[in-house]
Amino acid sequence: MSIWGKIVGGVAGFAVGGPLGALLGVAAGHAADAWASQAAPPPGPDGQPDQTRTVAFTVGVIALGAKMAKADGVVARAEVDAFKRVFRIPAEEARHVGRVFDLAKRDSAGFEPYAHQLAGMFRDRPKVLEDLLGCLFHIAVADGQLHPAELTFLADVARIFGISDATFEGIRRIHGGTAAGYADPLDDPYAVLGVARTASDAEIKLAWRQALRDNHPDTVMAQGLPAEFVDIATRKTAALNAAYDKIQSQRAGAPAGPHQ
Repeated sequence: MSIWGKIVGGVAGFAVGGPLGALLGVAAGHAADAWASQAAPPPGPDGQPDQTRTVAFTVGVIALGAKMAKADGVVARAEVDAFKRVFRIPAEEARHVGRVFDLAKRDSAGFEPYAHQLAGMFRDRPKVLEDLLGCLFHIAVADGQLHPAELTFLADVARIFGISDATFEGIRRIHGGTAAGYADPLDDPYAVLGVARTASDAEIKLAWRQALRDNHPDTVMAQGLPAEFVDIATRKTAALNAAYDKIQSQRAGAPAGPHQ
């Protein structure tokens, strides 16, 4: 079954618990307080990611994406449409996912409870939180621009996630987040790779290779991300390669070419 089917299956809320579980409960037509105070169960004894974390990640993107849709003061249907385009939601599940999105958007509570729950669930997997933030950047720039209020929202989420300013800047550039006062995301390829401009060629190559390993589809899925989100890692890999190529060409004083 697709992750989207699991999300709206009704029982997912019982497993996830907390504000995300409550949101799922309302979306499925159940009373939210039946499980709103439950704690999320830990991963299985084999240490492998369980469906609870996978569902929580996905619903977290929906909920925070919905809250971000209100950040610029304009709540438009185009926001959820952008979400559906970015994450390739099956047509038969679009209505259900749209319901979760709309409920989160209309919810009077802020985004902080969702962000704090996710930060707690994935505190031992910071790369997952970074990828979740990357998903939100994809939603934000789906209309071709990043509104300053959206950038502020994303920075606030990053702080709750415990993501450093330097890592946030790298994520912004990797996922194409531009705004007033910001240049092209690749104007600083060193930030994309998370290395200093003074780093040696060997250090840069090591950082690039490590980043590629971290974003390999098998690694991404082992971290607890659903298969439907592997496209995010693919786009991120392309940005990492582009940054490495640009650094190589700048240091060689020649046009950018294929990475080696």
